[in-house]
Amino acid sequence: MKQKRFGIDIDGTVTSPDSLIPFINQDFQLNITLKDITKYDLTEALNIPEDIFNKWYTEKEPLIYKLSPIAEGAKEVLTEWKKRFQLFFISARGDHVFDITKKWFEENDILYDHIELIGTHHKIEAAKKHEVDIFFEDKHDNAVSIHKELDIPVILFNTPYNQEPVPKGVMRVDSWKEANDIVKRLF
Repeated sequence: MKQKRFGIDIDGTVTSPDSLIPFINQDFQLNITLKDITKYDLTEALNIPEDIFNKWYTEKEPLIYKLSPIAEGAKEVLTEWKKRFQLFFISARGDHVFDITKKWFEENDILYDHIELIGTHHKIEAAKKHEVDIFFEDKHDNAVSIHKELDIPVILFNTPYNQEPVPKGVMRVDSWKEANDIVKRLF
């Protein structure tokens, strides 16, 4: 029997969803928390002009990815899953940060079968290409479209910026432990 293959987003899923906040607070002289980010589009959520934010993000991106803390419970669950499943990390990050991303996985001792940085939030093609059996995501519209297009279960990590309704095959979780409980039931 073919080993189940998991498609897993990185930012806001494997990394803590508040990874950007210290950088935003420092560079934009703000004092926000994750609760203040109620939209995925940070320019809209924080009322920062898109051109200014994009320039800032382009400059800070390597440092942010290098210093992003791992989400609570992720390492333990992923380590356990690696014994039974194939782990395919599919991220909207661009390929220009592949070396930083790979080094982050090594420094955090996270095992994987494949890392794919696609440079866009449209992950359906990559998920389809790698024939994943389940997907783990924090971006609402990605979770919904992956589920609808591929007819696979999707675990949506609950954050203030992804509170829109979800269809039945998209399951919200508040922790990696909850994600693991669902995986145990499904597989």
